Amino acid sequence: MLALARNELYRLFLSPLAWVILALSQVILAYLFLTHIDYFIQIQAKISAIPGAPGVTELIATPLLSNAATILLLLTPLITMRLIAEERRNESLPLLLSAPLSMLQIVLGKFLGTLGFFFILLLLIILMPLSLAIGSSLDFGLLAAAFLGLILLVASFTAIGLFLSSLTKQPSIAAVTTFATLFLLWIIDWSTQSTGLFNWLSLLNHYQPFLQGEVRTSDIAYYLIITVVFLTLTVRHLDSERLN
Repeated sequence: MLALARNELYRLFLSPLAWVILALSQVILAYLFLTHIDYFIQIQAKISAIPGAPGVTELIATPLLSNAATILLLLTPLITMRLIAEERRNESLPLLLSAPLSMLQIVLGKFLGTLGFFFILLLLIILMPLSLAIGSSLDFGLLAAAFLGLILLVASFTAIGLFLSSLTKQPSIAAVTTFATLFLLWIIDWSTQSTGLFNWLSLLNHYQPFLQGEVRTSDIAYYLIITVVFLTLTVRHLDSERLN
């Protein structure tokens, strides 16, 4: 399983798309980071006299990680679309399914390899707010909570993308359906008449508390449930395909 994960990560970095995504995400987020810094400098004199006023973590770091979540929602389908769909299109899926590994090990290998890529991307992102520690005081607890939420969010994105990639042999279709699903789960509670179920299903609704420094077991459980459910669906689908 770990060998498959390493191979998947290696294959990702052989793809120009992965390097382009790394570069684009850093350029976009670096621009937003500098924009947040410029805004903070403009209002610093006004808020310095306010007791308990928000600092650089609340006004620069957490907004950046909020922006990062949106960027990752757009980029994740481009990475996950090829995980299974490309194997099926290249007719190498039967060879993968005949490997001396259980279907769970195959799916986890694909998942962990892709998650490894995103973890590298997240480390590059977190370096931006951490650089503020050189000349200011950061709330590392708040920053750690927001980063944990971002990791859990990306894990759920990856699991959903992996499942939808297993349903087709066209990576483009997998990308479109993954984006549509993620976007739906992102905005599902935006309706003024949304019920408690829609609020619970919202990916954004469970991410917001992490940005405020709140690490709640209910939010962690939500992302773990989403991840496990979609990984299980992928295993069941590929298992049925192997048996057929």
